[in-house]
Amino acid sequence: MVKRVLTIAGSDSSGGAGIQADIKTITCMGKYAMSVITSVTAQNTTGVYAARDLEPEFVKKQLDCVFDDIFPDGIKIGMTSSAEIIRVIVNTIREREAKSIVVDPVMVSTSGSPLLKSDAVDVLIGELLPLADIITPNIPEAEVLSRSAIGSLEDMKRAAQAIYKKCGCAVLIKGGHSRGNADDLLFDGNEFSLFKAKRIDNPNTHGTGCTLSSAIACGLSDGKSIYESVLSAKEYITDALKTGFDIGKGSGPLLHNYKIV
Repeated sequence: MVKRVLTIAGSDSSGGAGIQADIKTITCMGKYAMSVITSVTAQNTTGVYAARDLEPEFVKKQLDCVFDDIFPDGIKIGMTSSAEIIRVIVNTIREREAKSIVVDPVMVSTSGSPLLKSDAVDVLIGELLPLADIITPNIPEAEVLSRSAIGSLEDMKRAAQAIYKKCGCAVLIKGGHSRGNADDLLFDGNEFSLFKAKRIDNPNTHGTGCTLSSAIACGLSDGKSIYESVLSAKEYITDALKTGFDIGKGSGPLLHNYKIV
């Protein structure tokens, strides 16, 4: 049976990140994609120009419709900009006893626009992240979550341990903001795993975080381990970056369906 993966995130009108990137990724990895939209944005490859949250009650209605009819085998959670929306998601996950949860703690867009309200940060850290199997912060987000600066691999390790201690879930710190490489560091509470990758000369990285976290959720939905899920997701996104797809006037998106075009 085809596995069913739910994405809970914001909408990107240009199709490169958020819900749109998630659905493309989930579909290209052979799963059935479902979506719950938390926010609607007016954005393109040059930036986010406006954002509007949906009412928490409407987010709840979407969640209930999905869980009542097509229970997900895996869940990816992305942009959750308000404390109220986060609590709706948290309560639903607990009520439904959902499993295989990946949280991409989206705080700032690739173009630098803030996507998480300041009053929602504590709720994200204290209530949502502890429900995840794995979270996937980039280096700036990991610095916020660990309250420490990251400038080296050892810094990444200390930050990952601090985040794990705080949230109790596996932590994948993405190295896309590192200089010289794109190595990702996974800490599962017991050991570190380094996913090494050469930096690909491609400025078009719009939606890479969304894509990676969705791909990990696909792996978990198949019953793969966290390590195996991260490995297959890393391979998928690396191959997508290698295509050199170039569209839009700013930081363009990936060609998610590179295997079939």
